[in-house]
Amino acid sequence: MLNPIDTAAVIREGGAIGRFPGDLHEGVGWWLGACLVVTQKASRLALAHNGHPAAVRFAGPALSGAINAEHYACLVRDLGHQTEEALQRVLATEQTPGIYLAADGDPAHCHIRITLYDRDAAPLREETGLAEIRRRITEDRVPIPVNAQAKGRIVTAPAEPRQGDAP
Repeated sequence: MLNPIDTAAVIREGGAIGRFPGDLHEGVGWWLGACLVVTQKASRLALAHNGHPAAVRFAGPALSGAINAEHYACLVRDLGHQTEEALQRVLATEQTPGIYLAADGDPAHCHIRITLYDRDAAPLREETGLAEIRRRITEDRVPIPVNAQAKGRIVTAPAEPRQGDAP
């Protein structure tokens, strides 16, 4: 692993939590996106963020990881800047796993939380994939595509208008 993390400390409470820079780096987004697709056996996934510059910075690698996960050819729906509740409504309606990225504080030194959701729009628990994701990252067994046909794709589609947006 080129840039290891303390998986026991940061992969917890439904995803990854830590300081950026420091505890987490953008590669963690890639690992989580790819591992979520594999552990959930997902052919579709949705991702949203809270609009903070650090959350946006992690979103790109998470999207890239999700479309480059073994043989799943996952269709990843990039919902962009949305509330976590809006993402959860999409996940519950479409019965698909998802990722929500939220950061706060100074973009140069902030706190970031990457929440992973299962098909029921519930945060991942140890027994529903979180322990497996932690193990894969710790053992450097991050999934990679088996061939070019296995690569997924990203579509950009907002979940719903944000508060204050024109209809």
